[in-house]
Amino acid sequence: MTPYEKLRTARASTRPTGSDYVCEIFKDIIELHGDRRYGDDVAIFGGIGYLDEDMPATFLAIDKGKDLESRIARNFGCPKPEGYRKALRLMKQAEKFHRPIVCFVDTLGAFCGAEAEERGQGQAIAENILEMMGLKTPIITIVIGEGGSGGALALATADRVYMLENAVYSVISPEGCASILWKDSNKVADAAACLKITAGDMREFKVIEGIITEDFEHFNKMCNSIRHQIKKDVCALSELSEQSLLDNRYNRFRRIGFFEKSEE
Repeated sequence: MTPYEKLRTARASTRPTGSDYVCEIFKDIIELHGDRRYGDDVAIFGGIGYLDEDMPATFLAIDKGKDLESRIARNFGCPKPEGYRKALRLMKQAEKFHRPIVCFVDTLGAFCGAEAEERGQGQAIAENILEMMGLKTPIITIVIGEGGSGGALALATADRVYMLENAVYSVISPEGCASILWKDSNKVADAAACLKITAGDMREFKVIEGIITEDFEHFNKMCNSIRHQIKKDVCALSELSEQSLLDNRYNRFRRIGFFEKSEE
């Protein structure tokens, strides 16, 4: 598949949403609401559940909705500032009670309406990234569809990041890139190829730790495999000291990307 074909696959309306993964992977879930500042953004589905009988965890999932009504309610999976602040509130709560954090990302990007900017969209995203770098509890993130720009990174500053095989992860949408570079949004396929947005690209650049095989016909089996990987990572990360956990997370992001010096 070409990068553009993977992009279209990642956006397919038939793909499971973030809440589908949460409900399949976690048991005895309790949804929590609100940022304690402005309101509740249902684009982010967050709360507490059990990965195992003795392993409670905090979950955060960006959810696009399943039909027109739910998609409008969830801003088509584009969180507003109160959504990111809700996520941060739940992450800080997880740190307090020594619970691991599991995030499921599927967003074109943060909501870009005027009201979101008025309520501090950029600051909310930046605060999440800053705070996640210092959270003294394991963080696992899985990109299940689109991982768009800072809207995705606000839930992906994690110790381990995975992508589904047809998911995409990008600093900007290919449509936005095409409009900026070529002044032509019809060149979206070219932009998708240039941006290197596929899971294979991300693994090559060491942005992610692994690629998860998609098997939506056997979704339960697929989610059991994901749960097993999450539990394995959580157990490994929990054995580290708090300082080692933070140092490893910091170094993980410092290693992403590289520079080449010219001989001239």
